[in-house]
Order: sequence, then C-alpha cells, then structure tokens
Amino acid sequence: MAFGKKVYDMEDVVDYEYTYLGKYGAKGEKRAARIKPTPEQIAKQNHTNKVKRVRREIILNFQPWDLWLTLKYPRGTRKTTKEVLKDVQDWTRKMRKKYQKAGKQLKWIRRIEIGRYGGIHIHILINRPRTIQNVDLLCKEFWGKAGINFQSLREEGSCEQLADYLCKKHKDDETEGQLSFLPEEDRKRCLSYSTSKNLIRPEDIIKTGEKKYSHWTMRKVILEGPKPREGFYIDKNSIKTGVNPFTGKSYFYYTEIRIKNKWESTEDKDCG
Repeated sequence: MAFGKKVYDMEDVVDYEYTYLGKYGAKGEKRAARIKPTPEQIAKQNHTNKVKRVRREIILNFQPWDLWLTLKYPRGTRKTTKEVLKDVQDWTRKMRKKYQKAGKQLKWIRRIEIGRYGGIHIHILINRPRTIQNVDLLCKEFWGKAGINFQSLREEGSCEQLADYLCKKHKDDETEGQLSFLPEEDRKRCLSYSTSKNLIRPEDIIKTGEKKYSHWTMRKVILEGPKPREGFYIDKNSIKTGVNPFTGKSYFYYTEIRIKNKWESTEDKDCG
C-alpha cells in the first residue's frame, strides 16, 4: 500500500512528511493495532504538534535578526493577566502604528508568563524591518513600565527551542504553586501563546503531492537515508520514523536545509 507525501517549503528549510495511507491489513504493510491513548499521551502528542506548528510559523514569518523581548514590570507589581493583556495590547498598538507609517506590518508571537516568585512578564517575538531605525528604542519608549530584555532571534537559539519555550508547560513546583492561586482565566492566559493575525501559516504553504510511494520504495529510503536536493543537506537530527500508536500508521519525517541560508549565517543585517 502507498505512502502519501506532504511538503512544507519554507525556502531555506523544507519539512517532508510521509505517512502510510492504507487501512488495516493492506498488502505490503501491516498497520499496527491502535491503542486507546491516555490523557498524558494525548497531552504529549498535542504538545508535539503545537511545537511543530509554532516552529514553522517562526521560520515562515521571522528573520534571524528579529527581536525576542521580555517586557517586565517593576519588582513587586501585582496585576491580573487581564490587566497585563491590556498593557501589552496598548504597546502593540503603538508599535503597529509606527510600523504602518514606515509601510511595514508588525508581526508577533507572545506569551504571558508568571515567574516562580509571582512576577508577571511578557515574552514576545517581533519582526525588525531594516527600514525602521532604532526599533529597540521604540520598544522601550512605548512600554515605559520597567526594563526590557533584548535578544535577536539567532541569539535565543534554534527555532525549535524557541517554539518549545513558547508552548512549554510549567513543570517546577514553585511556578505551578503560583498558578494554582490564580483564577482559571488567568491560568489559561499563562499556559497559552498568541500571535498576530497577519502571520503566514503552515497550512498556507503545504504541498500534497499526487504521487504515491510504495511500501518498498519507502523501505529503501528509510534504510539508505533520504537524499538532499542540490544546494541542500539533510538535518540528521530531524529524521524520524516509527508508528503512530494512536492511528497505527507508520510515518517518516525529515528536514532539508539550504547549505547557504540566513539562519546559519554568523552576521546579522544592520537593522538599526
């Protein structure tokens, strides 16, 4: 039975996903029995899917020189997440107007977070167009609450690491203890991320090929390893193969990266 192929072409980074298309007992492939997933397994799978999606949103919409910010309040400040949301929305509105005057769109991904000592802050990734000078100074001016930590997207680490951070669950007991005292609405805001509506989404660029791949073809690819196109290399850490325990279908994933790409350059553009 055949495998289907999905391609997420993000220019310098291309994700390939091959998934078995057949039903139980199809010739050439025995689909494994499905299991009834536990709540923990469902949560883990949902988290994996969410991280994968956010990683692609970052690659599609942001550049290595864009800014990863932490907007902070003075020590001792206590606010509800609704009040914090209003503050960051006001800041975003001012930034958006400045971008629009320069003929650019503001793009962002953010998360409200509570620290282990109860202090609320905002993590936000924003684009930094080359035509807008001193974006860092604008960020400080429009926030005006307390300090802001600045890092370029490249300095923060890989897109997958940042996506995992934006989607993370609070694991340490102290932070979970802080959240337990918050109203349910506040807890939800601290456990989810938000994005601007103008982002390019993974589903906007997905390509589903009409060609089907036989069980034996996929077996050969898995055994010998995928071959990159000219000008690309295969990220060895991205190769994943196995059987989805929920569907019983086998899969094969890998990522292809352009040899000369913006993410691995050691120089940032002069963005002001």
